[in-house]
Amino acid sequence: MQRPPAEIGMTIDEIDTPALVVDLDIYERNLDKMAMLVNNAGKKLRPHAKMHKSPAVAQDQIKRGAVGVCCQKISEAEIMVEGGIDDVLITNEIVSPEKLARVARLTKKAKIGICVDDAGATRALNDACSREDAYIRVLIEIDVGGHRCGVTSPAEALELAKLIKSSSNLKFGGLQAYHGSAQHKRTALERSDAVSGAADIIRKTKKLLDASGIDCDIVTGGGTGTLLHDINYVEWDELQCGSYAFMDADYAKNKLNDDQFGTGFEHAFFVRTVIMSVNQPEIVVADAGLKAIASDSGNPTIVGHEHLTYRMTSDEHGCITVSGKERFELGEKLMLITGHCDPTINLYDWIVGVRNGKVEKLWPVSARGALS
Repeated sequence: MQRPPAEIGMTIDEIDTPALVVDLDIYERNLDKMAMLVNNAGKKLRPHAKMHKSPAVAQDQIKRGAVGVCCQKISEAEIMVEGGIDDVLITNEIVSPEKLARVARLTKKAKIGICVDDAGATRALNDACSREDAYIRVLIEIDVGGHRCGVTSPAEALELAKLIKSSSNLKFGGLQAYHGSAQHKRTALERSDAVSGAADIIRKTKKLLDASGIDCDIVTGGGTGTLLHDINYVEWDELQCGSYAFMDADYAKNKLNDDQFGTGFEHAFFVRTVIMSVNQPEIVVADAGLKAIASDSGNPTIVGHEHLTYRMTSDEHGCITVSGKERFELGEKLMLITGHCDPTINLYDWIVGVRNGKVEKLWPVSARGALS
């Protein structure tokens, strides 16, 4: 792990760059708002830890009522459990024997759930748990429109549920119904239609399960982009919002209503960079390039200079085109709103928490690079 880019008590101007910076006041408002919305809707919250990769952030979410966290990888789940999180749902398919053995062993340390969409993989999971004398909660992932993982019909879900219930070391825990691509549909109508279609698939699946005498304890899914639609549907018991805590520039492209953009949550998360060269006539260069900012969702936004474009032109350089009298000074520090928070966070070892211009917290990104 690299040394922290700051020390507690420093001013924001003393933070080394590039660095991940979270405005703690905004972050806490986001956490409080989500907790209130989900609680008022009579649902549970299980945030995605793949966004922040930090047990410290997960603990803040749990203190506000979250039942646990989601993880996409067994390595993420292991790190969350090591960090004191005692309820983790692995919202992904795990198929290799080595990883299944790790999943089984992890059930001895915390309450672990996992998703499946294949009979062979389900049998392999049961075998791995049997060898470890372990028992695990298993959710069937159903494809509700994302066309990624998941069974593609209620009939497939029923057969898989029967297999789980007949397995010695598995407990049927319900359905995973997450529509990832719906989170970034740009209009409210598009998101509403996607959520409505997903809810219809859930209803049909639960109806078939019920007709066969199989109780579905929980349906988990939803996300930050579709939250204001998800909370109005009884089909979801548990919501998996993640980005709401920090937010990014891509979510700001969603149309909230006729007059507003975004999701209703505020940008709390920034990349801090410094101007390192001003020699070119119409270009200034900063020190956050491709290795500092994920580029999958486009360029970051420059706070206070939103009309300008920040381009990651190489590994260690970001360029801003300027004209006329608009200039930046050598050594001037800027705040960038990254296009996609999740992969950007995975580039760093530390998150610096700032309040009123002072460094208050340093969070290690403990699950950075946890891809296995």
